[in-house]
Amino acid sequence: MLQCYNRGCGQMFDPALNNDDSCRHHPGAPFFHDAYKGWSCCNKKSVDFTEFLNIKGCTLAKHSNIKPPEPEKPAKDDKDSNKEEVIEVRAPIREAMERPPVDTPMTLLHATVAPALKNAIDTLQVSVTSSKTENVTSESGVTIGTTCKNNSCNYVYTGTNSDFGECTYHPGVPIFHEGMKFWSCCQKRTSDFAQFMAQPGCVYGQHKWVKEDEDKKVVNCRYDWHQTATNVIVSIYAKKYHYAESLIEVNPVRLHVNLVFPEQENAKFDIDLELRGIINVQKATAQMLGTKVEITLPKLEPGSWQNLNFPRDKMPAAQKPTASGPSKHQIDSSDEEYFDLDDIQPVQSYGLKLSELSLNKDNKLELD
Repeated sequence: MLQCYNRGCGQMFDPALNNDDSCRHHPGAPFFHDAYKGWSCCNKKSVDFTEFLNIKGCTLAKHSNIKPPEPEKPAKDDKDSNKEEVIEVRAPIREAMERPPVDTPMTLLHATVAPALKNAIDTLQVSVTSSKTENVTSESGVTIGTTCKNNSCNYVYTGTNSDFGECTYHPGVPIFHEGMKFWSCCQKRTSDFAQFMAQPGCVYGQHKWVKEDEDKKVVNCRYDWHQTATNVIVSIYAKKYHYAESLIEVNPVRLHVNLVFPEQENAKFDIDLELRGIINVQKATAQMLGTKVEITLPKLEPGSWQNLNFPRDKMPAAQKPTASGPSKHQIDSSDEEYFDLDDIQPVQSYGLKLSELSLNKDNKLELD
């Protein structure tokens, strides 16, 4: 049995039984145009490929075991072969710089302060100091009229002996669940809010005039960054921060910003980031504007940063900068006027005194 290679047939046939009407095939060539598939010999076409394959041949003839000639490939244009080969030369790849440690000593940036921010903070400081002088403060440092910070205690500080009386309060936290209101410490439930607020405390103790962690008030500021081919610009959006008490410091791979807000009881915004790339500390600049702090960090090596920083739960403490001034190893050895007493080595003593040398007539001494 042989394979028939006529288009549209593809059957196996016996050469001894091959007649003029044994093979039904398409003598033409297939064509594909505008989503249609068909045969050039009978103009039968279809948009479905399966229907195209099932179109019966339009001509009867003998089976043929000879493969039809393949279409010739288009010859290459001689013009393309005559073109000169272009050799692309790329710049050599630079080796990555050695990354400094994250605890490298920090350098303080002296920011440029906008006049509008400076005037606003100076005016604010005057008003804050004047309001503080109006408040009467007792010898203990607590302002008269301060309310006790314990839950459910409404006692007001008077500066008298009654301030050291017994305080009744709730040490727990308020809970509101399914219309019920209660304290986690005593579980006395009620649906009326006024009755909940009037519940007496369940624990006795002393009045508390200052909240815990009051000096750790935090302000949440939004910050963003963008980059150019040579710089990374970090913008921290904040208003009415103190330009003199705020801090901006950097090292080659680290940025630390601490902003102080005097109008919010000296609350702070603190951010400490390990940068993705290495920056040029000597050329870094900062601007303190009325609505934001803008920090420009020049890149020390070319390339695009994927992110601003590496995520870290806790940053290690930076090393303190070394004290200025030459050390004893940096002094020129040719300077004869400089002496360090610590460099003088003690002379080994052999128990011999100058008086004994004077008694020796030959001025010779044999040492064991």
